[in-house]
Amino acid sequence: MAQPHARSGEVIDLRPLGKNLPNTPSTAIVKGKGFEAIRLVIPSGKAIPAHEVAGDIMLHCLEGRVALGLSGVERELAAGDWIFLEGGARHRLMGIEDSSLLLTILFDH
Repeated sequence: MAQPHARSGEVIDLRPLGKNLPNTPSTAIVKGKGFEAIRLVIPSGKAIPAHEVAGDIMLHCLEGRVALGLSGVERELAAGDWIFLEGGARHRLMGIEDSSLLLTILFDH
């Protein structure tokens, strides 16, 4: 059963999952007309293969560490780090540690 999206004005807890992280799936938080927000869970050693997203995206690492491959460069994101990627930027992710991130995708109208 799909988890319901957040309603306007609803407070969402994005604190670190800690010991619950390995058993928590990625979850769509809200999808509006112009954006989508997802809590992305990436276990240690798990890869999200190279892909592109049409809209601009922002990744905010909430906990753990991930490697972000982008245009032949690899960057590491750790808890508290935030990065913006323009739409169409080819990228990949790899969990260095059990990690969760807030992924925001902006849609063109």
